Amino acid sequence: MVRGEDEHDQQGWRTLAALHARIEDALERALAQQHELSVSEYTVLDVLARQDGFHLRMNQLSNAVVLSQSATTRLVSRLEDRGLLQRYLCPTDRRGIYTEVTAPGKELLAAARPTHDAVLTEALAAAEELPELAPLVAALGKLPRLPHFVL
Repeated sequence: MVRGEDEHDQQGWRTLAALHARIEDALERALAQQHELSVSEYTVLDVLARQDGFHLRMNQLSNAVVLSQSATTRLVSRLEDRGLLQRYLCPTDRRGIYTEVTAPGKELLAAARPTHDAVLTEALAAAEELPELAPLVAALGKLPRLPHFVL
C-alpha cells in the first residue's frame, strides 16, 4: 500500500513528467521542422555555447545534457559529421577530449535559439491554462535565476 506522502510525491512526479513531455514534444517538432535539429542536438550546442571557451570535456557534456557517455558520443559524432562540433585532445591531459562548437554550429544555434525560446514560452503559457499543470508552471516562474553551469 502506498503511503499518503508517497502518493503525493508520485503525483508530483507524474505532473512534472507530463509538463516536460508536452514541452519537449513542442520543441522537438519546431526545431526539427525549422532548423533540422533535435532537442538533444540543440541542448548540446546550447550547453557548449554557454561555456567559457565554448568547449567541455566529453564526460562534462554527458552530465550536462543528462545522457549516457555512449549516447553523448553518438550525438556528438552526428553533430561533428554535420560540421557543427569538433573534438580535440586536451593539451594538458592527452586522455581528455574536448568538444567545441564550430562557427557553423554557432550560426545554427543563433538561428534556432529564438525558435526554441518562443516555443518554450508558448508551451508554458498553454500548460498554465491547464489546472493540473498551472501550479507547476507558477513554481517554475519563482525559481531563482542561476548562472549557467555544468551539472
